[in-house]
Amino acid sequence: MNNIHAKSGLNKLTLTGVIITLGIVYGDLGTSPLYVLQAIVKGLHTVEPNLIYGAISCIIWTLTLQTTIKYIIITLRADNRGEGGIFALFALIRRRSVWAYFFAIIGGSTLLADGVITPSITVTSAVEGLQMINPELPVVSIVLVIISFLFLIQQFGTSFLGKSFGPMMFIWFFMLGALGTHEIMHYPAILNAFNPVYGYRLLVEYPGGFLLLGAIFLATTGAEALYSDLGHCGIRNIRVSWIFVKITLILNYLGQGAWVIAHPVLAKTEINPFFTIMPSWFLVPGIIIATAAAIIASQALISGSFTLISEAISLNFWPKHKIGYPTNIKGQMYIPKINNFLWVACMFVVVYFQKSSNMEAAYGLSITITMLMTTILLSIYLYRRRISLVLIGLFAIVFLFIEGSFLVANLHKFMHGGWFTIALAGLFFVIMYCWYNGRKIKNQFLVFVKITDYLDILKALSEDLSVAKFATNLVYVTKANSKTEIESKIIYSIISKQPKRADVYWFIHVDIMDEPDTFEYQVTHFVPGRVIKVDFRLGFKIDPRINQYFRQVLEELVENGEIDLLSRYDSLRQHHINGDFQYVLIDRIATYNIDFSFHQKLVLNFYNLIKNIAIPEEKALNLDTSNTYIEKVPLSTDQRLKSKLSRLT
Repeated sequence: MNNIHAKSGLNKLTLTGVIITLGIVYGDLGTSPLYVLQAIVKGLHTVEPNLIYGAISCIIWTLTLQTTIKYIIITLRADNRGEGGIFALFALIRRRSVWAYFFAIIGGSTLLADGVITPSITVTSAVEGLQMINPELPVVSIVLVIISFLFLIQQFGTSFLGKSFGPMMFIWFFMLGALGTHEIMHYPAILNAFNPVYGYRLLVEYPGGFLLLGAIFLATTGAEALYSDLGHCGIRNIRVSWIFVKITLILNYLGQGAWVIAHPVLAKTEINPFFTIMPSWFLVPGIIIATAAAIIASQALISGSFTLISEAISLNFWPKHKIGYPTNIKGQMYIPKINNFLWVACMFVVVYFQKSSNMEAAYGLSITITMLMTTILLSIYLYRRRISLVLIGLFAIVFLFIEGSFLVANLHKFMHGGWFTIALAGLFFVIMYCWYNGRKIKNQFLVFVKITDYLDILKALSEDLSVAKFATNLVYVTKANSKTEIESKIIYSIISKQPKRADVYWFIHVDIMDEPDTFEYQVTHFVPGRVIKVDFRLGFKIDPRINQYFRQVLEELVENGEIDLLSRYDSLRQHHINGDFQYVLIDRIATYNIDFSFHQKLVLNFYNLIKNIAIPEEKALNLDTSNTYIEKVPLSTDQRLKSKLSRLT
């Protein structure tokens, strides 16, 4: 089969690729100037030049150490066949470090939770600029309309908007650099902020200066999303575009800092320095551009959330959901339940917090945990790649210290709004943990048998006219990774529970690979024309549309003369009508006579509860539900009594 996810031309370094990358990768990171310095000034007791130098210095060196060195230079190299993100990173190491799943689901949960805040704070920050024109404007209402529209159009796809994202973000970053440069020219002394000594003094000598790291950290929150978008844009386009992005971001932060120093009294009011550095004649166009950038950033986070959930489903971290593909653009998908949940969550954030300055307290805490988890997983990956232990130790110590400091500084936000993202992340973590471990507990009861041991029985049953025919083609979905094995439960279903006679027995197995784009299959003929097994090997980013894939396999087998699909009923065969297919899925149910531990019972109870939000297995595999039969069997049929009954005479 051809790879349906052929690598995009964006993996090549081109001017077009760089511009498109601006619209895909830097939404969150690029809109941080809307609220970062406002949050820092809010945390300062007084506005003094040295303090502003220190704050801007911390931003510059955070972007350098955290974003440039950790993510752009090091982390982007940890790609899984061109794909990035915390789940792709886990997929690289899971075969030899299965226990690392714990760090992966913590990081995935917190990343997903923080994604709820991003659309809310970016759109609110941009729209608040309108209050400089008319203070009476209903900002919350406008934001709710914009966010509702954004989530509404997801089901139709956003390709018509996506074409303008790159050029629009180029205009945005150019505007950031131009506005910042204009203010720097009025106060060149702000360039002292490049000296890290000012940052050190702010954090160590200024009372409460260390806690300002919670606000400073907001400047780099989009770095994790940058890694997740690696597969959409390619490492070279991201690295080259980052040079332009970083320069414009730093120029804008310097410009805002220069304005704050020149207007210390105004800076301590509710005025946002980002909009005050705009010339009055440019205010309306500037707000329009800022709002467009905020919408693009929100769209990037929504799409990123869909991708994250899709990867979690493939890695068995999340219950299966219906996934739609409204456009032909690689990576663009639509998950209705997730879209609706994110919409409700964003609406709650806007209504509850009201102002962007209030949302800042809820922003950043959970994403710090994501970055810590990425550092841990990346250290394990580097160890598996046999990188020098000295270099791994240096990397881990430096970034665990930096991110640990950010985490400690962000903890003071917990009671001021950080509780929301932590609670949301906790909900996602419980779902991922219980779904993953619930499946593992149930899989402990799987017993596999050799297909070859039952071939004579299957052949005899197929020819036994005394047994009513169940189907012409009987298809079972099996979990056996070995080509020569199937579950004992399937044999039990065919032979013992209710003898099922069929002309052809098919066994289908879907193996989710660590590589993102694997798309291939293998056929094993155990008894030609009687017993056949098809093994699909799908990348973790491939949608398991098994019904369509199986149909393609059947067509190719017919073309090669390997099978005969015509009906076995003479009246239908003479008219060249194909035979019928019946799919059987085994649903394994936990029984009360199994002695589970308290932890196992708790996990399984949550697992069964979570199943209510998942789509049925037959829909997840895109099987024809009209021809699919769900058969319930107990987890274990071999339970023995611990003592023997005595017979009374």
